[in-house]
Parts: sequence; structure tokens; C-alpha cells
Amino acid sequence: MEIKQFEDKNLSQYSYAILSKCEKKIILIDPARNTQPYLDYAKENNAQITGVIETHPHADFISSHLEFHDTTGAIIYTSKLVNALYPHHSFDEGETIQLGKIRLSAINTPGHSPDGISILLEHAGKQKAVFTGDTLFIGDCGRPDLREAAGNIKAFRKDLAKQMYHSLRNKLMSLDDDVLVYPAHGAGTLCEKNLSKENSSTIEEEEKTNWSLQNATEEEFVKNLLAGQPFVPQYFSFDVELNRKGVSAMNESLSKIKNGEVIHKSTNYSLDKTIWIVDTRKENMFKYGHLPQSINLMEEGKFETWLGSIIKPGEPFYLAGESSEQIQRMLIRAAAIGYESQIRETFVINDAGIKDDKIDVAEFKNHQKNFTIVDVRNISVVKEGKIFASAISIPLAEVRNRINDIPANKPIVVHCAGGYRSAAASSLIHSMLYEKVHVLDLGEAVKNFI
Repeated sequence: MEIKQFEDKNLSQYSYAILSKCEKKIILIDPARNTQPYLDYAKENNAQITGVIETHPHADFISSHLEFHDTTGAIIYTSKLVNALYPHHSFDEGETIQLGKIRLSAINTPGHSPDGISILLEHAGKQKAVFTGDTLFIGDCGRPDLREAAGNIKAFRKDLAKQMYHSLRNKLMSLDDDVLVYPAHGAGTLCEKNLSKENSSTIEEEEKTNWSLQNATEEEFVKNLLAGQPFVPQYFSFDVELNRKGVSAMNESLSKIKNGEVIHKSTNYSLDKTIWIVDTRKENMFKYGHLPQSINLMEEGKFETWLGSIIKPGEPFYLAGESSEQIQRMLIRAAAIGYESQIRETFVINDAGIKDDKIDVAEFKNHQKNFTIVDVRNISVVKEGKIFASAISIPLAEVRNRINDIPANKPIVVHCAGGYRSAAASSLIHSMLYEKVHVLDLGEAVKNFI
């Protein structure tokens, strides 16, 4: 037997392959959209993928469960509570899957979602590992506030938080101490508040160190769990429903996207000016020359999170990059959250007509009152302390809808904590207030003020 953990670092997402070496069969748990890593693993082990288990309809990424069913004949297992719209076998408490000497048992663990399950792996009759989905993480537990407007079952966050309290204590903590814990996410995901950087643990270790497993009344637990949860990107409820339906093969979907011409400053191009351009080039390239109606969401960062936070589900957009190779990488990342079908066209930009002004840091430092300062960090971070006392706090995810909250009577300086979000926000504000006011990105220079 072998357990293989796969990691999508961009989404801080873990998925798993359980290999029966004696039967040369594999069952996947929560596979990401791109099927190639799993197919490569199966080929390396001369094994067949025979099943896919979905712990719940995911909010932050698209699973490839239906593609595996369509291309390999793999059986999809999920809770009957999901009311899945794809071919599947129900997998709820009391139901098992046998794979050689491996037995996989479903454990209904509502809390993150009302239809969530965990999977206990036993080998030769001994408890070995539990795959906890978004219920138990390393150092934390799943957030309960994502299913109030998503999925076939709607559930209030307080009710789910109560269910989480009991799922953790009555179901998962009852497992053997040395059982390995394999979660669906690691540090950096928006599915929790303060997750460990470790990618696995044990029940015993979590009972010692995980705040959510410590002695507390239900009321105390619910209060702590609901406090300070991260923002919810627009695409989360969209992905829940896509995963409940199942999506088509990624490469088939990507092949339908039109590839446009290479754009230079002198190129006569015809684009719909009402559609956003998501420009994935590096900040310095973007600021040197970009097109109108552009948002700078760079490759080196949480591209998927911000794409799904700024561009609405179903809203068309153009995808631009510095090379065809970069565009191919970004297409796969857009597909990871199910946004590839919204891409109107892709194209390479070598140079374009609009150049951004560069901030004079010394001038800004000495005359801050002459600027409108916009802080695009998350609210929870701002509460810990402002960098500039006069700054208007508008998190990046809210900038597009709150553009009228930004005065345009003097130059605007945008900052975050490091530069990625300020580059995105300043490009967005510049596009929406084009020629009305100067918009300046403080970028990494913000570190001189911290």
C-alpha cells in the first residue's frame, strides 16, 4: 500500500492517491482539475485508477472527478446528501470500499459543509490514516460560512459550527491516536484562518496542539470559530455548484479558446472595450505599457484567488501574458477554478500604449496629506494596525464595487503589505478612473514605512 499526496501550491490544496500494490489499483481523493499528475502516477506504478472520492463539493477549486469517470471508467463516490448530478455511488457512514487489503470507510463529518465526509483507511485491519477533507486541518478546522448561499443544501454558519464541534469530538477524536491526518488544504488557503505549514499530522498530535480540539463548551467553540474568518471570494459558491454538477475535460475546454495576435504598441487591434483584460505579466512590464481596461494579476502570486474575487462568475474577460508559454500556464490556472469558459480570447503583449506614473517615494513621504491613500489589505490585517493613519481601507476584493468611495480630487496612492495586491488594485483603479486622476502604486516601497 502507498499513499501519495499531491499539492497545488497556488491554491494550497492537497489531493491523494491510494495505491493497492497487490491489485495495481488506485483510488483518488479530491483530485484537482488537471488530471495529468495522477495519470503520470498511475503509469509509473503500472496501475489503474478505479475510483474517485469527493469529500464534499469544493468551493475553492474544480475537481476532475467527472473527467476521470468519463475517461477511465472510475467510479465516483460521494455522500448522498450532495445530491450530485453526475453518475456516482453514495458513500456515507456504514459504507466501505475494499481495495486489496485496504478498506476505506466513510465518516459523515458535517461542519464545513452539511454534506462533508472524512475517509478512514484501514490496512490489514488496523486504522492507518484519515482523509479529513475540509473538516480537520493541521492546526485548525474548516470554516462554516461557505454554504449559506451555495449547494443543494443551504446551512447557516452557526448551525454548521455546532455540527463541526460534534464531528471533531464524536467522530475524528475517537480514532486511534497514531492515525495519520491528511487534510485537503495547507497554509495559505481561504478555507480556514490560521493553518499550520505541516502537510500531515496524527490524531494524537492534533489533540495536543489544534485549538479546535481543545476542551471547550459548544458555545465557546462556535464563538471562536466564527470570529475573524477570511473574506469569501465571488467564485466560491459558483465552484460549489460546478463541482456538484461535474465539469468537462480540462484540455477539451481549453482547446475552444481563441488565441489572438501578438500586440505591440503600434498594433491595430480590435477588442471589446467593455470587457476586462487580465494581464498576467510582471508589474514592471505592465506599468511600462498596457492596454485600457486592464487588471494586473501577476503569475507569481495568488492568481486564482484574485481572479475569482475580481472577475465575476460568468463574466467574460481577455487573458494576456508576456509569452505563449506563460499564457498556457495561466490558462491551466484559470481552469483550476472553472473560469476558462469565460475567456473571450488570449493574446501576447510585447508593449502597449498606456504607461503608469512612477511614485516619487520621497515626495509621498514628506507630503502625505497631498495624496489619497488606499489600503487594500484584508480587514483583519488592518485591524491590527494601519500603516498610514489617513488611509482609506478597501480590501482588494471590494475595490471594484467600492470605486465611488475613493475621492478623485488628488493623486491616489495604493498600498498593501508587499506589492502584489497593490499592483492589482492600482491597475484596477486606474482603469476605472482613467484620465480623471493620477493613480500611483507604492509597491514594495511600503516596507520603508512599516
